[in-house]
Amino acid sequence: MRLFIILFFSATIFGQTNYPNDFISPLSIPIDVSGSFGELRSNHFHSGLDIKTNKKEGLDVFAVADGYVSRIKISTYGYGKAIYITHPNGYVSVYGHLKKANGVIEEYIRKQQYLQKSFEVEMFPSSNELPVKQGDIIAFSGNSGGSGGPHLHFEFRDSKTEKTVNPLHFGFTKFVSDKREPFLQGIVAYPIDSVVVNKSQKPIAISFNKQADGSYLASKVITNGKIGFGINAYDYCTNPYNKNGLYKVNAYLNGVLYYQYDFETFSFDESRYINNLIDYERYKEMNQRVQKLFHNTPYPLSVIKYSKNNGIINTQPNASYNYKIEIFDFHDNKTTIIIPIEFQNQTATILKSDTNKPYLLRSKVENNFTKQNVSVYIPENSFYDDFKFDFDVKEGVLSFSEKDIPIHKNITITFNNVEGLTNNQLEKTFIASVEGYKVYYNKTYRKGNTFSTRVRALDNYKLAQDTISPRIYNVNFVEGRNLNNQETLSVSIADNLSGIDTYNAYLNGEWILMEYDYKTKKLIHALSDKKYVQGRNDFKVVVTDNMQNSATFESHFFMNN
Repeated sequence: MRLFIILFFSATIFGQTNYPNDFISPLSIPIDVSGSFGELRSNHFHSGLDIKTNKKEGLDVFAVADGYVSRIKISTYGYGKAIYITHPNGYVSVYGHLKKANGVIEEYIRKQQYLQKSFEVEMFPSSNELPVKQGDIIAFSGNSGGSGGPHLHFEFRDSKTEKTVNPLHFGFTKFVSDKREPFLQGIVAYPIDSVVVNKSQKPIAISFNKQADGSYLASKVITNGKIGFGINAYDYCTNPYNKNGLYKVNAYLNGVLYYQYDFETFSFDESRYINNLIDYERYKEMNQRVQKLFHNTPYPLSVIKYSKNNGIINTQPNASYNYKIEIFDFHDNKTTIIIPIEFQNQTATILKSDTNKPYLLRSKVENNFTKQNVSVYIPENSFYDDFKFDFDVKEGVLSFSEKDIPIHKNITITFNNVEGLTNNQLEKTFIASVEGYKVYYNKTYRKGNTFSTRVRALDNYKLAQDTISPRIYNVNFVEGRNLNNQETLSVSIADNLSGIDTYNAYLNGEWILMEYDYKTKKLIHALSDKKYVQGRNDFKVVVTDNMQNSATFESHFFMNN
């Protein structure tokens, strides 16, 4: 027994990673965390820290250590303008949602954009092209890409595994002060199979009270079999207005560890498993992200460090249980929840929904379903659990009975041998998601008169056409005017259905860079690029949507000394 304890202790110690901690802050202002590592987001775990920039753009962004710029990605969505720096200690620092890069890095980006004739570019400079020193200003903070407001997205990645690692492991606790314990907002009990919990066959909220010592005591849970629990909780981190994610959760049954997960590191490939970690149905219906402390079927999410009986508690007659949950932030502030459990037979007054559906989907194997001319192909492991469902095709609309079940992999929907459309109509046809009277574009593959799309939602789907060209409007100059005192050329662009696909601008017949911000719908060209000539300049913008409908705007202006 003594040997086992020594071996276990040694494995625990040596299993811990010693991260370097000689990094500086990427900003000169105090760090205020608006988004923490591992925070629960739509279809993914947050992979870094979101640092507030005082609602401003243009703050200096510093290289946190020596290294070289190893990757640059400029994208309309996602991280927007992002810079990746590889450091000699085996890690990569990432800086996202930038306004622009600084100095030679910005010159490098601009040159590549003009060479590739594209605003969106991805580059992988060699180790000797763009070296940086700790403290160098590499960029300026912004709001580019999928950002919801000015901030810096900052993260660390392991350069070998490409896993993202919690930045607070790298000595960043000296920049981030957190003395508040995590906050418990709700507890949910889940009956497994036909079990009844507090007279309910459906998941049910459990009341609780805060005790004098700061812990929470839940009301007694009465059940007659297998149950699981979930919590709705968050951390305040640097200020009481930021609802950040938890760092670690431990659950104990009668004093024995029963379930555990933490957000030290994870791979991007497993991030979508968030939809199995949370109660996805509750999230879709109530916008609450309840973190489950159990799972019906094992799945490869590495943040789950320990699971006994999949976290499911199998209560027995004449027995009582004490279930304790500990939730932590990175600074080891802790909140404790005690849930007393008692076995007792009871009659359900809240009954679970009817599950007598005609189709059974087995999650571990491929599934094919067909009705009329519509087929649905579901690869193995597209869903986390088996379930029964129904689907139908009425008046050309494919619908599913179960809409709140998460999909991990893309499923393929195909409308076969579509009849009654001309060739021109076929060219403008796609498979649309339907929500009430609204339709939304899905990237669609066409072979003759057969259409298919790959999706990750059990929505309603039908064929739709887009024959209307995009709009180009809100030009920021008057035709024929002298623009000597103007800094930019800008237009707004929009499409009513399938969305913008490509945009190109030309000055005197030569391609010019226009940056696209989908949030403001603007294309902007910086006249500081000096692509104009003295005298008359002919300006042209061509925009196409995803169904290749095209619009062109032409005008001219003058530049004189």
